[in-house]
Amino acid sequence: MNWETLLAPYTQAVDELKVKLKGMRAQYEYESMHSPIEFVTGRVKPITSILEKARRKDIPYADLEHHIQDIAGLRVVVQFVDDIRTVVQMLRSRNDFDIIEEKDYISRKKESGYRSYHVIISYPVETIHGEKKLLAEIQIRTLAMNFWATNEHSLNYKYSGQMPSEVKTRLKKAAEAAFQLDEEMSKIRNEIQEAQAIFRKKSDS
Repeated sequence: MNWETLLAPYTQAVDELKVKLKGMRAQYEYESMHSPIEFVTGRVKPITSILEKARRKDIPYADLEHHIQDIAGLRVVVQFVDDIRTVVQMLRSRNDFDIIEEKDYISRKKESGYRSYHVIISYPVETIHGEKKLLAEIQIRTLAMNFWATNEHSLNYKYSGQMPSEVKTRLKKAAEAAFQLDEEMSKIRNEIQEAQAIFRKKSDS
């Protein structure tokens, strides 16, 4: 398998989607409105991770592109839980890709405590051989959810997925604390946004 040939369109898709999602954020700023998007990141899944997922899910190499949805991965981080719904609605309204599936891990968190909203899209990439439609995953989560998930990922990597029960328990407690933080911040959302608007005006003057 030629990995460079296989992954090149995914790299292109990630680069294009990052520009588009960041463009959505910029449009709010141009109109001096609160942007639901705090920041955007993206990556192509490392080959070792693709192979590990294929082995774990018993996916033949020939079917990787059809059965691994997150070879191209984007992450949209927002300030408030309500902003997640806003971003999802914005994605649904676009006509430059098709939404294939939505996974709500906020209403129905994972056993580990993980919370996030995943949108699986079919994205068209223009290649020298014509249009190629790829699967890509867009994760939308708050700053608190992102902080938790980043640390959980690091610990899973350290323990090769065999995390000690004590660490798992502490992580679950931390996940609930992160969600409580999101809940409390949502209650003072208006005050926070007014303060940010004042700060922006002072910075622009």
